[in-house]
Amino acid sequence: MDQTRSPKVFILDPALLLEVKKRIHNQDEKVLGAWQKLKSQAADALNAGPFSVVHKALTPPSGDKRDYMSIAPYWWPNPHTADGLPYIRRDGEVNPERTKLDRSAIGNMSSHADTLALAYFYSGEEAFAEKAAQLLRTWFMDEETRMNPHLNYGQGIRGICDGRGIGIIETRELLKVVNAIGLLEGSAAWTAEDQSTLIAWFTQYLDWLLQSDHGQDEAGQANNHGTHYDVQVAVFSLFTGEKDISKRVITESAILRVASQIEPDGRQPLELARTKALGYSTMNLDGWLDLAAIAASFGIDLYNYKTADGRGIRAALDYIAPFYTEPEAFPYPQIQPMDMNTVMKLLRRGALAYDEQEYERIIDRLPSINTAQSRIQLLYPAFG
Repeated sequence: MDQTRSPKVFILDPALLLEVKKRIHNQDEKVLGAWQKLKSQAADALNAGPFSVVHKALTPPSGDKRDYMSIAPYWWPNPHTADGLPYIRRDGEVNPERTKLDRSAIGNMSSHADTLALAYFYSGEEAFAEKAAQLLRTWFMDEETRMNPHLNYGQGIRGICDGRGIGIIETRELLKVVNAIGLLEGSAAWTAEDQSTLIAWFTQYLDWLLQSDHGQDEAGQANNHGTHYDVQVAVFSLFTGEKDISKRVITESAILRVASQIEPDGRQPLELARTKALGYSTMNLDGWLDLAAIAASFGIDLYNYKTADGRGIRAALDYIAPFYTEPEAFPYPQIQPMDMNTVMKLLRRGALAYDEQEYERIIDRLPSINTAQSRIQLLYPAFG
């Protein structure tokens, strides 16, 4: 394994990853705790899966189990009808039936592949790469177990519809897959044929995102769904070599969303209307930082872009950051505790993008997280 090879990743910074690799080699205590935790997780992942869409108990309306299928998270059986249909919405409360279909499987496959590939990149241990390759081949390549490249049956609502455009939010998990593929490059376990097969799969899925009714519906969503649709299209088109599509997303879609999603004071009204307002504001802003990272590759500064009345990513981050350590002051509903690793990721990305030490000081005060062992230290390392 070439220890100096720059990984082909599209949201993460390859230079930062190489710097972390050097710091691990030099036994830098600032990253060793996170590295030991990652190695332990990768060792566990050697026994995970494999995962496949064909393992679900139910069969999609198409009759083909290779079609991805999930149910909408916040829809529950109707207590006023004998058969429970049509389902009714309870925002923020996840129906446990959701775990029985493909949503959990795609999350597990993507997370384990990402963990294994990152551990391989930092260690050079081929066992990690071999297992990651197995997970990817099962999900995307093997004829009997591969997922068909569409999401016609994502987030269906029983008694109402078989699938919806907003189900596309679930394939943001595949951003981890693209990341993993970039980290696996150079391994004997990941062949040129594997690479070309995955590119072909994502080319078909990208075409479905752009051309299907569900894809068009998601592109038109004004909230976090629209943001993360743009992220997926931008990243998948870079992976498949269609850079013009990615640049067009940034210049013709993403920039226009700033004015419609972010207020001059940094509030995100469409996310604040939810029962998990802090969580959705964080999730949407994470997508914005993804878009800014992609924009930077085209020489476009989306990090510092703002409208004439001050709407922009920095304003949104400055608005939300204080509430992570003072949740009681947040004037909107948040019906469940925040995931502090997600919070740390957002703040660290902000600290690096804006050279803002206040975000680091907030990280130091976050509750319920061992920051020294967080994977964020390996992806977005603190310097200084």
